[in-house]
Amino acid sequence: MSTRTKTIRIEQHGGPEVLQLVEIDVARPADNEVTIAQRAVGLNFIDIYFRTGLYQSPLPHGLGFEGAGEVIAVGKSVKRLKVGDRVAYGQSPIGAYAEVRNVPAGQVVKLPKGISFEEAAAMMLKGLTVQYLFRQTYRLQGGETILFHAAAGGVGLIACQWAKVLGVQLIGTASTDEKTALAKKHGAWRTINYTKENVVEQVAALTKGKKVPVVYDGVGKDTWETSLDCLQPRGLMVSFGAASGAVDGVNLGILAAKGSLYVTRPTLATHVPTPEKMQAAADELFELVLAKKIKMQIDQRYTLDQAAQAHEALKARKTTGASIFVFD
Repeated sequence: MSTRTKTIRIEQHGGPEVLQLVEIDVARPADNEVTIAQRAVGLNFIDIYFRTGLYQSPLPHGLGFEGAGEVIAVGKSVKRLKVGDRVAYGQSPIGAYAEVRNVPAGQVVKLPKGISFEEAAAMMLKGLTVQYLFRQTYRLQGGETILFHAAAGGVGLIACQWAKVLGVQLIGTASTDEKTALAKKHGAWRTINYTKENVVEQVAALTKGKKVPVVYDGVGKDTWETSLDCLQPRGLMVSFGAASGAVDGVNLGILAAKGSLYVTRPTLATHVPTPEKMQAAADELFELVLAKKIKMQIDQRYTLDQAAQAHEALKARKTTGASIFVFD
């Protein structure tokens, strides 16, 4: 028996106007899936990439990759989860913008009692992103000084807090004084308002000319050269997003000229490829949240019929903290 649900679909790439709120039938879960009645769903910049066609998925398709809710049906091969379980996910097939949906059980984690559905929807993709960036891509040991762009965004505010827990001095960039203050409040060691200050000069001054061993850059095209100029010789440029557009036309010779630099373009999927690794990464995040060392800041809440408005605000960088969809 199928379940009727409201969901966001796109039939063509474009601006926020291509987002359509439709009703569809959700089939019974396949053998390896669970059906989740969602209580909250996260919005992320990657959703805009898929809407515009920067990232490709066969059309028509839904949007969104993270959410939280209750299991209402399980496939016959699923043993780890049962009806009634509180669950969350941050790496799923595209289509999280929905009231009810099916998700592969291997991509779903159990949610501790002390974490709300809204917190989970705000933290899964963003928090697991910080986990793989800080604990896997470049494993921070404590004592480092690092540069993190867009430090007042959803990922950035988690990064500021996690860096402080690790004993890492995070230099965070943001576009307004209000946003730099927010990053500082969440644990950034120092902040740079890139609309008023020269990031490269400030990083050099803050590090007494040493620069940093690693830059975490989710902005992309606009910050590419700046990020490279902030790195020590043999430093690592971690380009994990493209909020300002994709980095392209890169001349590898620039890496030699700027000090034998390394560059990586990581994704969450390759860092949590199994249910065990997904749960382990989530548990590390949950532990810090339950200990109140990391707190979710949810500054925007929307209903599904406000999806276009939500995308406009996110793209215009008018948001701080996390944005989520909530359901009655």
